Amino acid sequence: MSENICIRSLADPVQIRECKNEIQSKQSAFNRLGSLLSLAGNEARLKILYLLDSEKELCPCDLSDILQMSIPAISQHLRKMKDGGLIEARKVGQTIFYSICAEHLKTLRPFFKQIRDVNLKQETV
Repeated sequence: MSENICIRSLADPVQIRECKNEIQSKQSAFNRLGSLLSLAGNEARLKILYLLDSEKELCPCDLSDILQMSIPAISQHLRKMKDGGLIEARKVGQTIFYSICAEHLKTLRPFFKQIRDVNLKQETV
């Protein structure tokens, strides 16, 4: 017997239709959140975002020193996040400072809080 077969006695066609409609009506929101989480899902980019949230803005050199990564590697991650609309840049002279776009902070901060809370729990143990 195939494992893809659902054995149920009664399907609720109203529930199925309403769920399908709900998913379809929110497709653009799923796309936006999926893209954001895809970008943030990389460990290095998540660390960069965490630092940008904590410090408000940082330049690639600072991030390179903190994360002990090469500037080109940091710049590659920053470029991906900037192209994805997750972060923004501000140039001061020859230095570019990066920060998280305000519209994404509400989504990302619960993840950062989880990271901070883990650190607090480890300190109290």
